[in-house]
Amino acid sequence: MSIYLWVIGAYLLVLTGMNFWKSRQVRSKDDMMLAGRNLSLTKMVFTLICTWIGSGTFIAGAEFAAKFGWSAMWQPVGAWIGIIIIYFLASKIRTFGQYTVGDILEVRYGPIARVFGAIAIIISFTVIVSYQFKAGGFILNVITDGKVSVNQGMFMAALFVILFTAIGGMVAVANTDLPNGIIIMLSTIIATPLVMMTAGGWHTIQSILPASHFQVFSLAFGGNPYLKIPAYGLSGLLLLLGIQSMYQKFYSARTPAEAKRAAGLWVIGTMIVETVVVIMAVYASSYLWKEIQAGSVDPAAVILEAARRMVPLPVGVLLLGAATAVVISTGMNYLLSPTTTIMHDLIGRFGKKKDDDDNEKAGVLLQKGLIIVVGIAAFLLAWRMQSVLESAYFAYTIYGVAITPALLAALVSKKVTHTAGLISIILGTVVTVFLKLAGYIWPAIMVPLNNPNGDPFGIPIIYPALAISLGSLILVSFFTKAPDKEVIEKFFPENG
Repeated sequence: MSIYLWVIGAYLLVLTGMNFWKSRQVRSKDDMMLAGRNLSLTKMVFTLICTWIGSGTFIAGAEFAAKFGWSAMWQPVGAWIGIIIIYFLASKIRTFGQYTVGDILEVRYGPIARVFGAIAIIISFTVIVSYQFKAGGFILNVITDGKVSVNQGMFMAALFVILFTAIGGMVAVANTDLPNGIIIMLSTIIATPLVMMTAGGWHTIQSILPASHFQVFSLAFGGNPYLKIPAYGLSGLLLLLGIQSMYQKFYSARTPAEAKRAAGLWVIGTMIVETVVVIMAVYASSYLWKEIQAGSVDPAAVILEAARRMVPLPVGVLLLGAATAVVISTGMNYLLSPTTTIMHDLIGRFGKKKDDDDNEKAGVLLQKGLIIVVGIAAFLLAWRMQSVLESAYFAYTIYGVAITPALLAALVSKKVTHTAGLISIILGTVVTVFLKLAGYIWPAIMVPLNNPNGDPFGIPIIYPALAISLGSLILVSFFTKAPDKEVIEKFFPENG
């Protein structure tokens, strides 16, 4: 059996033991959902990095770069802009912080907004968890030379993610993210120059890869690359600006000041990792170009193949460990978040309320059960998934369009109204899902033709969906009652 598998297996066993040990700290919903609101600055930084750097970077980002070259840089740039904006909002988020973004939505837009926000979160985050499982299948398939099938690998990845999350909630997430984040940073920085040298340098990749790989908007992308390629960056920007998993991390910080400092360091770490992953993927795709063209290497697996074939064994083990780490960490983060939404925004908000210790313990047990249920749903979805890249794009879009405009407006605008926010959330969710289903209902309108992963009439769904979500937020605010002073004071206390 591969040495890579033995080393990674040993690492996962260490994490399992650590999480069982840390799970003893989980006694209340604050512990389960927010690690007791006591995360240190160091843990905050690495858990933020691990939450964002997932298989969307190592697998979907690598697939993008292998197929279309340097245009792949559009995907992370949107997220970088979002992180910089979040830096200025981090302390405010922590000051307001309760448990979920649904708390913000209800205070500003009412209980129906909380419900529709919960629906969008559950859909998008379950999709994100599912492609972490798919990525785990890719990893185990590659490092075992095909002895473990992709589907078997998916099952093993799902088992670890569900187990770790159910054991200790946010306590387990944050403590797992600390070593995982260190491995991700070290491995990508060390491996990148080695992959570049093995590939033969800049002039070599220019002579091997097609000219479209060096275009700002790769014409090989098909459809309308001038619209579709920036859409990937825009979807990342919108997701990051409103993503509940990140807000939960800020809620978990010890103080608002530490939340802001962590966000600043998160910017730097994320920019470094996402840049070097794209660089590695482009150079690795050059080295593996004939095999990619022949279909013997999946473009989504170029980073994994580079780890096995383009760097020394110790670095390869570290890089494959990083790929495994992002699947585990991101899967845990996005599996915890929708179950927190179900517990807090639906069951906790609309169910019978009891505040005794026994109810706290029952709530923790119920969330552990929900983690298993949602994890199984994500695994079944992963079983039918074709492209990690396309799945990531849809998940980012529905969340970014349905939640982010209304959420940011609640935090930065005094004029957006209760009705406007509610309509924006509902229309953003409905329009995105409708346009996605259009590819299956009316395949003839899709570009590329008859491709359900294409775009209706060649227009990426994020543009019309965002226009409707933002448009309704602005227009309806002009014609409906201004928010009450008491509501505004909760977000802008200086005007009290």
